[in-house]
Parts: sequence; structure tokens; C-alpha cells
Amino acid sequence: MRKRIVSTGLGALLSAALLLTTAIATKAQTSPAGSTTFTVTAVGKKDTAPPIGKDDVQLFLGKERKQIGNWQKGDQLYMAILIDDSLDTVAGGQWDYLKEFINAQPPSTYMAIGYMRDNITQVAQDFTQDHSLLTKAIRLPVGIGALGSSPYLSMLDMLKRWPNTGPRRSILLVSSGIDYFRGSFFGAFYPDLDSVIQRAEKQNTNIWSIYYPSAGHRGHSFYLVNYAQNNLSKLSQDTGAESFFLIGAPVSIKPYLDEISTHLNNQYLLTFAGSGGSKGKFQNVKVKTELPDVEFFTPAAVFMPPGT
Repeated sequence: MRKRIVSTGLGALLSAALLLTTAIATKAQTSPAGSTTFTVTAVGKKDTAPPIGKDDVQLFLGKERKQIGNWQKGDQLYMAILIDDSLDTVAGGQWDYLKEFINAQPPSTYMAIGYMRDNITQVAQDFTQDHSLLTKAIRLPVGIGALGSSPYLSMLDMLKRWPNTGPRRSILLVSSGIDYFRGSFFGAFYPDLDSVIQRAEKQNTNIWSIYYPSAGHRGHSFYLVNYAQNNLSKLSQDTGAESFFLIGAPVSIKPYLDEISTHLNNQYLLTFAGSGGSKGKFQNVKVKTELPDVEFFTPAAVFMPPGT
């Protein structure tokens, strides 16, 4: 499943020393000229998957089958762990599991910690392989004092300032998904959701989301929570990842984190040739295989850069 529904029913100035102030190009920086690279997550029986070779995979752009230029196991990963500062402070009781997740990642994974507040991401620890620095940067969310902003604008801020890294990127988002800045009068989906999805697709960034309730009475509104969880689900699915949520607060986020770790260990980079025309374009993609009990998570679309 592309989403995991487990249910029964101000602005602070960032230090100039942070690497995240580096401006980026929005196309995949490490793809060969005239080609596009995106991440494919293989999911097998019980969430594991056998080794998959290039000949086992078929790529479709729309209805047209496309030749795969390169297919290789993803190695180096850059992951930003983003925590919504408006979460109920009891979320801190889950942070030991988050620290376990960090310590379980391989040396090839660079991670950063950021807190989303005031429509920006305040980086507590820049990308590093040092697990001790990352775990020290984890703190309790602010709670009620951070209500009023948008997690989607905060993510967009982070994506715009993402440094020039390798092509494989992920965000681990812990949020209620409620947009307190825009409000709930825009229909089923928040107005900045598509902007975040397109930016993430352009930068080949999977966004794994875990729902946790926000502080305050409004954060427990069934109407708001239902809308927010739908937004988180679309965010993750369209960027090639998975969303995890209950109706209320999860007893433990450990099973979610364990499953995300499994998925991260079964990711491949797929490269294909093709021009996006004079301005570049988004292209719907599907990846298929005839291997039994194997499915793929892929973004809903990838960005093909302008032709040379």
C-alpha cells in the first residue's frame, strides 16, 4: 500500500554557517546531461524485496515504454528529519524511538534535524554522519506556542535551501499535517501541497510522513485531522513514499520507523534519457516488474530537464 492507515475507525535567523543556505538548482544535479534520475523503492512480501536487476524492470512514460539507461542500488542518502513544532509536547515520549532510528542508519546516510515553525524550517543540526550530534539536536516540540504556521510552507523552505547533494534524498516528516496558516477553507487539499510535491519531484525527494496530533483543541478536531491526514497521504504517495497514521496519537512510532528503514534499504536509482523541451516538463512515470510479490513505490511524476 502506498499509504499506511492503521486504524479501527520571529522567524528566527539561521546561522550563516549552516550548509543549508547553499542555493541549489532544482533539477537532479548528478544526472548525466539529457537524462533524468529518480528513486524507486522496491517492496516485497513482508516489506522486504529480493535483489532486482535492470532486466527485471520496465519503465513507462505515460503509456509508452522507455528504455532504462541505468539501474543501480541506492547507496548514499541525504535525509532531513523534520519535526512540526506545533505537535503536542507528549510527542517527546516517542523520541527514544527516533534516536534508535537515527543510530540504526548506515554511515552512507547523512541526516539533518529541523523544526518547522513560522513557515520555515529552523535547522537544529545540519547534515552529518555523526549520530551523536543528531540525537543531541532532538528536543521537545514547542506545542501551543508554535501554532499558526504551515508545515507545507516550512517544507518548501527546506527544499529550496537543500544543499547540492547526491540524487537520493528523503524527508522524514513528523507532523499533524494541519495547515494553521492557510486555514481549512480551501477544499480537500491545502493550497501549498502541490507546490511541495512538485518541488520534491523536481529534486527527487521522497517524503515519508508520520502523523502525530498537534497541541490545542483544534488539533483534535475530527474534521481537521481527516483533511490533514488526506494531505499527508497524498504528499507521501506522490513523492514515492508512504504515510503512516492512526485516528489519534500512535501508541508507538517504532513500527513506522522500522518499516521506513526497510524501505530505505531497498531503493534503486533509475536513469533514463529524454529531453524536457525548452523549459523542462513533468512526466508521469510507472515502473513495473514481472517478479512475484514485488511492487514499487515511485513518484507520481518526474521532472525532465530542458534539452541541450
